[in-house]
Amino acid sequence: MALHEMVQTAARLYPERRAVCFDACNHQIPVSYMYKTVMSLATELTDFLRKHCNLTENLEIGLYCNPGINLPSWILGLLQVPAAYSPIDPDALPSLYISFMKKCGFQYILVEEDKVDKFTITYGHLYSQHSLQMRRIGLILFQSHSGVQLTKYVNADSESSVVRSICKEQQHDVGAPKDLLDVREKHSLAYVLHTSGTTGLPKIVRVPHKCIVPNILHLRELFKITPDDVVFMASPLTFDPSVIDLFISLASGACLLILPTVIKMMPQQLSRALFQKHRVTVLQATPTLLKRFGVEHIRSSVLTVDTSLRILALGGEACPALSVLRSWKEKGNKTQLFNIYGITEVSCWATCYRIPEEAFDMDHRFDSPVPLGIPLSGTAVEVKDANGLLVQEGEGQVFIGGNGRVCFIDGETTLPVDTMRATGDFVKVKNAEMFFLGRKDNQIKRHGKRLNTEYVQQVAESLCTVETCALIWYQQEKLILFVAPKAVSKRHLFKKLQERLPSYAIPDEVLLIDTLPFTSHGKIDVSELNQIYSSHLNSRKSDSKLSEEELWQGLQSLWQAILNLPDGSSCILEESQFLPSGGDSLKLLQLHDEIERMVGRPVPDLVEIILNHSISEIYKHILKSAFPRDNLTISPHSAVKRKPSDPLGEEPNNKYVELTPENSLKTDVGPIGFIAVSRGNHLVSINEPVKNQIEAEPAEKDEVSPDSDTNLNITEDYSAEGNLDEANLGEVTQKLTLHVRWTSDLGKCVDASPLLVIPVPDRSSALVYIGSHSHVVQAIGLHSGKVKWTRSLAGRIESSACVSKCGNFIVVGCYNGLVYVLQNSNGEVHWAFPTQDAVKSSPALDPSTGLVFIGSHDQHIYALDIYKKECVWRLHSESGGIFSSPHLHLFPHHLYVGTLGGLLLAVNPVMGKTVWKTICGKPIFSSPHCDKDYVYVGCVDGNFYCFSHFGEKVWTFSSSGPIFSSPCVSPFSRDIFFGSHDRFIYCCNREGIVLWKFETTSTVYATPFVFCSPKLDSRTFLVATSTDGRIWILNAKTGVAEGRGQLPGEVFSSPIAWGSTIVVGCRNNYLYCLDLCLSKANKIL
Repeated sequence: MALHEMVQTAARLYPERRAVCFDACNHQIPVSYMYKTVMSLATELTDFLRKHCNLTENLEIGLYCNPGINLPSWILGLLQVPAAYSPIDPDALPSLYISFMKKCGFQYILVEEDKVDKFTITYGHLYSQHSLQMRRIGLILFQSHSGVQLTKYVNADSESSVVRSICKEQQHDVGAPKDLLDVREKHSLAYVLHTSGTTGLPKIVRVPHKCIVPNILHLRELFKITPDDVVFMASPLTFDPSVIDLFISLASGACLLILPTVIKMMPQQLSRALFQKHRVTVLQATPTLLKRFGVEHIRSSVLTVDTSLRILALGGEACPALSVLRSWKEKGNKTQLFNIYGITEVSCWATCYRIPEEAFDMDHRFDSPVPLGIPLSGTAVEVKDANGLLVQEGEGQVFIGGNGRVCFIDGETTLPVDTMRATGDFVKVKNAEMFFLGRKDNQIKRHGKRLNTEYVQQVAESLCTVETCALIWYQQEKLILFVAPKAVSKRHLFKKLQERLPSYAIPDEVLLIDTLPFTSHGKIDVSELNQIYSSHLNSRKSDSKLSEEELWQGLQSLWQAILNLPDGSSCILEESQFLPSGGDSLKLLQLHDEIERMVGRPVPDLVEIILNHSISEIYKHILKSAFPRDNLTISPHSAVKRKPSDPLGEEPNNKYVELTPENSLKTDVGPIGFIAVSRGNHLVSINEPVKNQIEAEPAEKDEVSPDSDTNLNITEDYSAEGNLDEANLGEVTQKLTLHVRWTSDLGKCVDASPLLVIPVPDRSSALVYIGSHSHVVQAIGLHSGKVKWTRSLAGRIESSACVSKCGNFIVVGCYNGLVYVLQNSNGEVHWAFPTQDAVKSSPALDPSTGLVFIGSHDQHIYALDIYKKECVWRLHSESGGIFSSPHLHLFPHHLYVGTLGGLLLAVNPVMGKTVWKTICGKPIFSSPHCDKDYVYVGCVDGNFYCFSHFGEKVWTFSSSGPIFSSPCVSPFSRDIFFGSHDRFIYCCNREGIVLWKFETTSTVYATPFVFCSPKLDSRTFLVATSTDGRIWILNAKTGVAEGRGQLPGEVFSSPIAWGSTIVVGCRNNYLYCLDLCLSKANKIL
């Protein structure tokens, strides 16, 4: 059956019924035609074309017109020739249609009589008038100039290649000719369209009758269309849903309502015409078209209790969430809502889902996405993963086709009957339902994390203050959210978005506009939004001369917006610092970029300044670096007024702390035997052979056991070549649980990682050393939780401590630029060495010489002799400050350091000279770690690098987010563990092959720790944390989670483990000591 044959049948049944109504909405009486009139005009056009055209078996004729009362007759007249019609929009860019016409090879174009002059001016070089006006029909026939027409289809040589390529893609063998569809089959085509081109070059789509007719029949049945219905043709002719509008109406004896295109742009007039004047019963539209009415108007005029609208079918865009749809409906409204989905390449719709009425009666807090629904008649829908395998549960790309549901794209001529088209749309399959995730084109990579912009838009639309919104990825670098109407608080909106979205998904900027622009197809006009934002940027650009006051106010505004602070600059103290104010790594990058955009030029060393200094000092740095004095407009008053004294009472940076003689100790104190454990499985054993550690106390084999030369009294563990017996991995079914042994309050956030020192003579007296942002360092008994001593320093502490070779001192860095050496017995200051900037780097001990190495944000690495109280050497990093902690390797004897300028340095730890260096390109926050062959380090660029000890890059692994986590090298295997801001914990082998990855619930900043304990059946586990406070206990071999806990605050501290005990800091101001057990009786966090 063909499209026009269905209408012919309806016309015979309902000749006197109204078939079409056109309302110009200009105070004139609407015009209506009965079915017999429509068919009479159609027949007249058919006869004319048969007489004046050179008929071929697959004739295609262009139709250059705007929607009007004669439109159904024109389309039916073309179909009856028989010919395929191809709508050409008179208001579209000529360049698009010139290419389209040439590719299609149209010999004839029908032009609406009042558009002849416009057509001639635009396309006169291609076509000339063929006939006089057909008075009753209102069309003029144009014919192509000789020599202009191009070949419509590919030639015979290329035809087979087209078929072969498609078959190869489907892994489907072409059988006998009867299994193929041919576009040249006699009278097979119904219409020819082109895709919008928003995701690439526009494609020509030729649609056979046998592809579209099943759509019409099934949707007519689902919508229960009757002759009493009024169907609005909401879509333009160039958008294939218009075919559905037109034919579900005309094939059912119903009335088709047509309005001028301009009225669709006027929400109030459109609403009055549809629901007051013409009492429309069936509306198929994009969500954008509905949203233009506004939530209140939809509820009061569209989806009311007594509305005429029976059917509302939403398609062409992602369906709004249930919470949005629920907000549209007035209580008692009975309109049936459908979610319809499809692609033009398999015209028109593929699936349909009727939203059950009970979904609107549920508690308003309940929300869920709307499924895509079941395939329509004759349609096959498959979901496949990246390997082309069918997905039963999980995520994948949608493929659409079916026996005969095939369209021909561009020059395709012959296709298998069961061709399946890749849609570029991704869904999640759950319980046999498909849920739309977004287009492949909407997948962007932001801050290294893959993000779907549809998701962000859906979250924004779920907020009660947002009626409609749109998101753009401006120049592939900024995520811009447009919100309508303007009566929304930006600050409130940002706050709500930050509560509901991960940090990498929060828009860079929100623009409030009166109404969203949309295309003729009723979709958001992304091109126009880009122009709006470009104009916005131009309007706020400075004339390159900022005053001090303007710069200060601009910086405060950025500070407020990115850190989500209350309105009013008065709430920002001049000494406010970025991280304590709520900043994180991604907000850091955002602030950095926004500042450089504001001043219109790069600002050197800005990352380090933001991390280490107050907002007033950041301001001064920008002032000095970005604006030479001759380009700066000086205001009469200083923009920042400094207070006469520091309210915190901290000593200024770079000033040496004078020590009293009684605070000094002799340097010949005899070394004691001890084991020191720090983040990432760094283990130092002094005067205690590893063999003795294992054999002396067989009941405590749960300590980390390095594979080092047992004849050495000085050892440092990196990794082991042999594996422990892990034959029983994965077989234990008991659940691992965590319970709190003790906590210690440090007054402010604990971002430092703990250091555990176990004296060999008395392991029960093991102490944990930890610092915090409250300036406090504590020594706490591992087993008892009792605080042995507390020392308050003159600045915040993010640096993790290390122990001296003799075991009598603890070394830690401080925000005030000092490196403190404290007595381990009472916390008294033995020595304080001044650097020239904040010290967040953690010190590293060379157990062979006793030297301590540490980096500073002053861009230097220091080698300190804490016994002689002198700096042995210092080395400039050559590229940025040092946040990362140095790592010492004994063989070869190298010190490895990463810089915020993106350099990895190998330094001779005795001479302080650079051995080699390599450029990673982006800041390195991750601390290097080694095994006997390789050096490992993560980078903000999302890459995890492996180098030889001679500086050769061995391999690179790319995660989907910045890497701040440091490597953990397993002492039990050849595996390396690390986390990423893409929420995953990774396990790689030394060849760079990912053995497993585990997705957490948030970004992973901290460094994992691998451990083994006889209390846990001597199995090997990995403890890791995500920034949302989750603690994860993973099977180190398989990556399966075997236990987890939740701390009451964010976690940036890295955990350490000793036996079955775990110690980690939290941003709720506490250090936690946790016991890991097999028993289910223990309290779960």
